[in-house]
This record gives sequence, structure tokens and C-alpha cells, in this order.
Amino acid sequence: MTDDRQLTELGFYVLPGHTDTPADAITEALAGEALGLGAAFISERFNVKDAGVLSGAVGAVTEHLGIATAATNHNTRHLLATATMSTTMHRLTGGRFALGLGRGFDFMFDVIGLPRITNAQIEDAVGIYRRLWHGDVVMGHDGPAGAYSVLHQDAKFSEDIPVILCALAEQTLERAGGYVDGVVLHTYFTDDTLARCVAAVRRGAERAGRDPASVRVWSVLATVGDHIPHEQQLRKTVGRLATYLQGYGDLLVRVNGWDPAVLERFRADDVVASIPGAIDAIGTPAQWEHIAGIFPAEWLAAAAVGSPAQCVARVCDQFAAGADSVILHGATPAELAPIVAEYRATATGMPTTLPANPGWMPRPA
Repeated sequence: MTDDRQLTELGFYVLPGHTDTPADAITEALAGEALGLGAAFISERFNVKDAGVLSGAVGAVTEHLGIATAATNHNTRHLLATATMSTTMHRLTGGRFALGLGRGFDFMFDVIGLPRITNAQIEDAVGIYRRLWHGDVVMGHDGPAGAYSVLHQDAKFSEDIPVILCALAEQTLERAGGYVDGVVLHTYFTDDTLARCVAAVRRGAERAGRDPASVRVWSVLATVGDHIPHEQQLRKTVGRLATYLQGYGDLLVRVNGWDPAVLERFRADDVVASIPGAIDAIGTPAQWEHIAGIFPAEWLAAAAVGSPAQCVARVCDQFAAGADSVILHGATPAELAPIVAEYRATATGMPTTLPANPGWMPRPA
């Protein structure tokens, strides 16, 4: 029997990495839906990747695809503006949208003059969003997310919109388990790190009196098949990992329990120091080849690479480590096509009853 179901346990990013052509998001969303992938995730950069605009575009041209921002920040828009974006997307898509938030990067906020984000601020903001989405008038609020005299959308609202948190650290994930509907982890997590992060989310939910299984956990797996050109394989593996290490290397190394001495060698390397920006965006194949020699094999093994069968095996490893769903990261739907075909043909024991909305788990009967 042909497996033609929507693979709601699998997602992808539209416009993975840098782009100059945001309209490609429409092409990729349509291709992802045609391929049967379950959800499109939309990251945000302060250039041509506005999460609200891209979410609207993807929502307008698709019929079944789940959609999530992964991630925007609560402090870059007024809370009422983000609440409005979310209710608009919720109704535009017939309930396929999830609001994904993250803490962002302290250095960036310092540079652009915004306050650094704390976990308490995010939790407070989520509480305000949910009240607005259910028709409440928020009056005289003074909390971690700010002071507001009056916030209100519509008294008739009763909008059930899930909230996802994108995070790396176990402490943040444990806290998130107590109040969000889903979490998105990070690329280049080892299987052991993934299992520990899943356990932290479940532990936090249980401590808050919630069903631990009610919080949907998305792993993010760099998926780079050997059917794409070698230079692109280098960009999407070595280049992408190197870029993460440029931005928040200490955190990623600490979370994975990797050797910090390798990170120091990476930072001290003359080739790395000569690249004046994101390594995956402006590096050269020769530079990526050089940097690959710095990384231990185990660092690059925290991804799905090789033949479609090898990539599918790594996807299945994510489920075995406790993930509910997997984002096949760093590849377009066209690049994922042979891997998805292999998944349909050979993967067994995978989830089959997950909602299309990437923020929900199945509701109790």
C-alpha cells in the first residue's frame, strides 16, 4: 500500500539560512506541502525575513501545512502587535498556526538597544497573549514583560493558539515544560543531549501538574543528503556548525558536553578569524574544508548525512531519543525529496496521529 499520508511528525524550514529572495518561501511551502511534510517553520532575520510577513504568505498559499514562527522574540514587537499577528494567522489558516518564541542573542540586543530577554519575561508575555486571545482586558499589568495600562483585542475572542519555545539549555526547557505547548530544540544536538532535553521538558510539565506527554518536542536535525553538490554539503554541515559556534559556541559546547578546547582552537584559527561574517554565508569551499579538519568526527555526526537510507536512520534515532517530531533542517523540500521517499518506504513505528498544527499534541478523547 502506498503511504501518501501527511507526515505531520516531520517539518522543514522555509528559507533556511540566508536569502535575498523571500518570495522563494512560497515556492518552498508549496513544494513541502506537495511532498507531504507536516509543518513549515519560519525563522526571522532583520533583513528580508520578517516572520509575520512570511507566515502570512505561507498560510495564504497552503491548505494543510502547519506553520510556526521559530522563532521571533517578544521584545521586538509590542505585545499587542504580536498577539494580533497570531490571531490573524490563526484565522487565516483555520488553526494551523503556532507562535514560536525564543530568547535570541544578548549581543544583538545590546547592539540594537533592546533589553536582554529573560525566561521570566517570556513566560509573562505568553500569559498576556493567552488572555488577549481569550477576550480578556489586561489592565494595570506590571510584570517582567513590561507595564501596560490597558491591552485588549476583542471581547468575543476565544482563540486557542499554541505557543512554542525555541531553546537550548536544560534549565530553560524544564521551565518551559510548565507553560508552553511545544518546544523546538537546536541543530547539532547529540542523541544524548536530545534525550536529556526531552526529559527536562517532561520533568517541568509534571512539576507544573501537566501531562508530560502534552508538550510537543521537536528535534532539529541538520539533514544533508549526498545527492546534493559537495560544496553545498560542506556549507550545510561544516559551514552551518561553524556559524553556530561563532554566535553561541560556549552554550552549544556546554549543552553537548563537548571538549571546550576544540572551541578554543576553532576561535584561534587564522582561517576562521579571517572570515568577517557568518561562515556559512560568506565562507568558501576551501575554508569549509579547512574548518572541517578542526572538528572532531562526533561533532559533525550530530546530523543526518549521506544516502537517503543513512539520513532516514538518523531521523529514526531522534524518535528513539524521545522526540515527538523532527525538523529536517537546512534543506529545501526539493533537496529532501529522496529522503522523504525513503522515509515513507522504510521507516516504521513512527507517529501517525499528530495534529498538523506544530504546537499541538493529540487532545484527550
